[in-house]
Amino acid sequence: MSETANLPPHPAIKGMRSTIFGIIGNILLAVIKGLAGFFGNSYALIADAIESTSDVFSSLIVLIGLKISTKPKDKNHPYGHGKAEPIVAIVVSLTLLGAAFTIAYQSVQEIATPHHTPAAFTLLVLVLVVAVKETLFRYVFKVGAEVQSTAVKTDAWHHRSDAITSVAAFIGISVALIFGKGYESADDWAALLASGIIAFNAYNLFRPALAEIMDEAPPENLEQDIRITAETVEGVIEVEKCFIRKMGFDYFVDLHVIVDGELTVREGHIIAHNVKDSLLKSELRIIDVLIHTEPNDTSVEQ
Repeated sequence: MSETANLPPHPAIKGMRSTIFGIIGNILLAVIKGLAGFFGNSYALIADAIESTSDVFSSLIVLIGLKISTKPKDKNHPYGHGKAEPIVAIVVSLTLLGAAFTIAYQSVQEIATPHHTPAAFTLLVLVLVVAVKETLFRYVFKVGAEVQSTAVKTDAWHHRSDAITSVAAFIGISVALIFGKGYESADDWAALLASGIIAFNAYNLFRPALAEIMDEAPPENLEQDIRITAETVEGVIEVEKCFIRKMGFDYFVDLHVIVDGELTVREGHIIAHNVKDSLLKSELRIIDVLIHTEPNDTSVEQ
């Protein structure tokens, strides 16, 4: 048996599996909510079905992006294809924003159009939807956090947004059923409110994806772990500078390490290699390290 057979699956594989699971769930829920909304006179449920349908397409985009991000580096992409992952996250957040505007527009139209009170059975459908979507959110988001994928976490928030619209719809339909005539459009107002929540979430998902594309510094604890790992290598006096960029699921690191200025070039080179090996073997998901060695101040003064 080869050694590669014992290696854990690439983080993107776990992300793709959770995304496929979400796609299947969204297809089933879109059909259920669409039928329940049509026969139960509830636009809030139809709005929910629209969002679930858009979630299917956005999840397919995530799936494609994750697949591209796993491609190895080549002549035209010396750092690999990892940036496909945050690009996909941006696209997905924009589709979520588009869905919010679509729901808002349709809700306003429905509010202005007299219609029947939603059927009571739609409440049972909504309870089922909220339970399923919240479960999907927790599962997919957990996977996204484990593999540190912005795209997967963005996809997870599609499920949470769907749950939010369903909760809003439940409240709106309940109001319409309890208060009767004159409150038929309560679920439409609920859908309008939910569209605002979805738009807000879309912005919150867009921001970290854009930050990743712009090579914003990762969390401080990661830099601290890198410094500690490097400084445990024999011959390293101190880590002066540490620059980190996230590329998909992995990190590229640039380090300036201070060594004894009396060492030969070969000795300094060996220390640099030992630092690189130590970081690559760590669990920090570092894929490449560029190291610059500098003499300590005492040696320079002498």
